[in-house]
Amino acid sequence: MTELKAKPEAKRSLPTIVWPLLALAVMLVIDGIINPSFFSIRLVEGRLYGSLIDILYRGTPIALIAMGMAIVIGSRGIDLSVGSVVAISGAVMAHYIHADWNPWLIVLVTLGMGAFCGLWNGALVSLLGIQPIIATLILMVAGRGFALMINGPGIPTFRSEFFESLSTGQFLTIPTRLYLVVLVFVILWALLRKTAFGLFVEAVGSNASASRLAGVGTRVITIAAYAIIGVCSATAGIIITGDVRASDAVTSGLYTELDAILAVVLGGASLNGGRIYLANTLVGVLIIQSLTTSILMSGLPPEYNLVVKAIVILVVLLVQAPKLRSSIAVLFGSRGGKVKS
Repeated sequence: MTELKAKPEAKRSLPTIVWPLLALAVMLVIDGIINPSFFSIRLVEGRLYGSLIDILYRGTPIALIAMGMAIVIGSRGIDLSVGSVVAISGAVMAHYIHADWNPWLIVLVTLGMGAFCGLWNGALVSLLGIQPIIATLILMVAGRGFALMINGPGIPTFRSEFFESLSTGQFLTIPTRLYLVVLVFVILWALLRKTAFGLFVEAVGSNASASRLAGVGTRVITIAAYAIIGVCSATAGIIITGDVRASDAVTSGLYTELDAILAVVLGGASLNGGRIYLANTLVGVLIIQSLTTSILMSGLPPEYNLVVKAIVILVVLLVQAPKLRSSIAVLFGSRGGKVKS
């Protein structure tokens, strides 16, 4: 009897989106077990209702911010100021609504303010060489103060059919904000995959020094990445402010930076930069929102919500960790490594 070693087979790595989709499927199954009517969708007075619709609806602002965050993280940066940019954008929007400006002009000014905030962060990072976490922390702290200054005393409220329809309206029974997410996704996907910009961002994230020597304008690329997330955050600010019909500089966009970063990581991206996964990031957003829905439906006391959320997310991240997956593969592979003849 001779022992023959099994011929090594070519390893085929699964697409990066497989693990996030698997985690999302598990979340949805758990939701279905907790609430048997979870997957039911009904049409009431021309509007779709149901838990699945609510997950998509509530996850829209985070999805908008997370797509921009994916680009910044792909460039090996990070942005902690997105929540403050949401608050500033909402304050600017409410201010000019009260000034009775044209709605489309207000949209342009609000997005311009978001771009300006992004340019500020990008300049601090690329031109002055400040660490991204510190550079964006400056605006994170000061941004809400700027929003309070724009708002003035109290919380300004407003009524605007245009912004209400943009935030809470619907078209063909589907919420308008979902069309907005699709539009932003298509624009960013085309920018990243149909132009050289995406390649340059990933090159800067992989090795900025080598990219600079290869002729890539690393400073311009970095500034552009932060400008994009600024515009994405301002778009989320329009949605959030239009939803509540008020500009609350203290709570608007609070902690959105954490969910946005988490969505990117859940989508399989590395904080070391070098890769951008837009579709995976949207799946990460759905995981977070599904988990929030699960906790709410389970009836757990509010004080346990964040703890349970943190534990579940930790498990998901561990399952997605390449080192853990390779260790499991080695463990199971070692059991059948020899074939007797």
